This record gives sequence, C-alpha cells and structure tokens, in this order.
Amino acid sequence: MKQELVRKARGFTLLELLVVIVIIGLLAAFVAPKYFGQIGRSKVQITKAQIESFEKALDQYRIDTGHYPNATPGLIDLYVQPSNEPNWHGPYLKKGVPKDPWGNAYVYKMPGSDGREYEISSAGESGSAEGTAAIRSWD
Repeated sequence: MKQELVRKARGFTLLELLVVIVIIGLLAAFVAPKYFGQIGRSKVQITKAQIESFEKALDQYRIDTGHYPNATPGLIDLYVQPSNEPNWHGPYLKKGVPKDPWGNAYVYKMPGSDGREYEISSAGESGSAEGTAAIRSWD
C-alpha cells in the first residue's frame, strides 16, 4: 500500500521539463517578432493620425484668424489663445499638444520647406527629425 502512494506522488522528470521549456521557447521565437513589429507600426500610425489632427486644427485656426500660427510658440497656439489674436475661437485641440509616441516633441515650422505653408514632423524612433525614421506632414 505504501508503495502505491509513493508512485502516485511522483513528479516530472528533468527531460520532460526541458521538452516543455524548449516548446515554449520555440513558440516565443515565432510570436515575439510579429508582436514587437506590430508595436512599431502602431506607433507610426498613431503619429500620422496626430499629425493629421494638427493639420485640421491648423486649418480651423487659419479660417478663424486668417493665418497660421507663427513658428514660435507654434502648435501651443492651437490650445492656448495668443494675447494678440482677437479672432481666436479655440481651443482647436481637446487636450493640448501631446508628445509623439516615442516621447519627443512634434516640430512645427512656418513656413515649411519646399514652398509649403507649414510643416509638422516627428523625429520618429531615431530621435532625429532629419533621419530616415522621421514622419512629416506631407508623407
């Protein structure tokens, strides 16, 4: 009778545990790259959506005031009324000017490059507004 109890209380062998760990490792190796790749694409999509939101707010600002905000203070004028702007009917953004998904500030230039009226850009993952990972309003 005691011998039956000892056999029932038996645990997993080291080989069985190693097989399970290898299987879990293989699954993680296939799933992790797809998961983390999706996160990067999501950040780019969020950035493009935020830039599009800024563009709409800038257009509304221009309709109300007759011009786009100056480069300084820039996008803040979409949320806080400038002291010298009586036709401002904002705020044009609901929650102020957010940082991009990588924690960097958006860059607003007025006038923009190549004859554009303005330009909004995010440094992207690289952290450099001039890098290849930069996301711009005309992209």
